[in-house]
Amino acid sequence: MITAELIGNVWATRKADRLQGYKLMLAEVIGSTQAGQRMVVVDQIGAGIGDRVLVVCGSSARRMVGNDDVPIDAAVIGIIDGDCII
Repeated sequence: MITAELIGNVWATRKADRLQGYKLMLAEVIGSTQAGQRMVVVDQIGAGIGDRVLVVCGSSARRMVGNDDVPIDAAVIGIIDGDCII
């Protein structure tokens, strides 16, 4: 699990059929040795740009969306409270 800040939305004019209906966002890693690295994440919990979030990768991300056949590698699993220090 990593911490990140959502910095933008990602729109894909064409994408794999299995990705239809998923909200894609651009996240920047914070609070680790990977700080500054960016990744595309799936958000199903209603986070928005500027939110600090918890992100899981790999099979944990696919479990978050409830389908191991979806081609995703990162998903938002929580929104970090504003008063937490990272």
